[in-house]
Amino acid sequence: MNFSSSNAGLWSAIIQLGIIAATILGANVLRRKLPFVRKTLMPTSVLAGFVLLIVRNTKLLDIDAMFLEMITYHGIAIGFIAMSLRIPQKDTGHSTDSLTAPKSGALIISTYLIQGIMGLTITLALAYTVMPDMFKAAGILLPMAYGQGPGQANNVGGMYEALGFFGGRSFGLSIAASGFLCACTVGISYLNWQVRKGKIELHHYEEVAESLSVDKFQDKNEIPVSESIDRFSVQFALVLIVYLITYLVLHGLSALIDNVAPGLSSTLEPLLWGFNFIVGALMAILTRVVISSLRKTKMMTRQYQNNYLLSRISGLAFDVMIVAGIASIDITDLSGLWLPFVLLSVAGGVGTYYWLKWICKEIYPDYFYEGMISMYGMLTGTISSGVLLLREIDPDFDTPAANNLLTGSSFAIVMGAPMLLLIGLAPVSPLMTSVTLGLLVVYLVPLLLFLFKAKARK
Repeated sequence: MNFSSSNAGLWSAIIQLGIIAATILGANVLRRKLPFVRKTLMPTSVLAGFVLLIVRNTKLLDIDAMFLEMITYHGIAIGFIAMSLRIPQKDTGHSTDSLTAPKSGALIISTYLIQGIMGLTITLALAYTVMPDMFKAAGILLPMAYGQGPGQANNVGGMYEALGFFGGRSFGLSIAASGFLCACTVGISYLNWQVRKGKIELHHYEEVAESLSVDKFQDKNEIPVSESIDRFSVQFALVLIVYLITYLVLHGLSALIDNVAPGLSSTLEPLLWGFNFIVGALMAILTRVVISSLRKTKMMTRQYQNNYLLSRISGLAFDVMIVAGIASIDITDLSGLWLPFVLLSVAGGVGTYYWLKWICKEIYPDYFYEGMISMYGMLTGTISSGVLLLREIDPDFDTPAANNLLTGSSFAIVMGAPMLLLIGLAPVSPLMTSVTLGLLVVYLVPLLLFLFKAKARK
């Protein structure tokens, strides 16, 4: 085997990861040493992402965009698997009930609907006034780009491009990029505003020394530090085993869809693999339950999960994912589409903010700011941006907000199934585009009734 630099396959991943690591450390120095950077409350990972974005687009370094997308994709799953493997702690004083998860799912889908209503209203208005050649169904790309991120924006945009929307894929990806930037800028501005009002307190990792006690690092009956295998190795092995199981489950479901409903495979499979982090988290929870059962029956005598180390794994995965996610943004040429692009981007950012501010006060009364800012980050960007903003005010995920992103997304898959039909229905004809807009409004009504009227049983 050739071990020299001429073997690109051997060294490429190491070089790319080294560049990401150097950028993170450089951004951390900038944040600590430059007061105006620190005052923006921009997390180190976000700053590193934008630095790497500039470096990549100015061709100062050759960075593989596909590798960045791969890191972003896998980082989400690894981070949430590590979080889900953690052993639940006793009640932290924040109230949750049996309806918190389904209401979080309803909140997510209602936001998709609001974004879709705004998007279709804008593109229909433009098509019937100043832009008669505008693809009328293009507005449905707003919830795909803001709500679900670049993956779904790329898939749906490509489908619409095949139906006559010239530049549909680029349009969808560009809105997704603006959504991620909106999540960061608006989210950080909101945090600054609430800090000045004295409503929240920020937790800067480099400014707050963490006192690590033995009780925090180790529970009773855990494997000892002096074990023949390193404790961190055990945690990482658990995470990777669960991720392997996740892959096998997704592969099996894909094969089942291909055999049972081959006509739906092109629509359902991208959605299934796009939500790999949800399946991974479910597999992690199942693994945690199995381990707990084995311990109760005395078939297993040691506790193998270490919450502190699992939190560090999830933190690393989220940090690297955030850097790679921002750096992979590619705003393509929007010639002839600048007006709808700007209108959709602004409407998505502003409309989502006020919608979530209204709903989150109802369903997250005990941790409104954590719930609202995490949902805003996710529903204008991706789950990574939601977690990123949440970590500024809840670094150890003490509130249920981070878990709501996960459990809510699980329920949203079921509740959002009708939207798949509407996405396919919207571009059929101008009449069906208008019908789709009406159906979005109709579907919003029962979700609002559930969010405001449903009460959990005591």
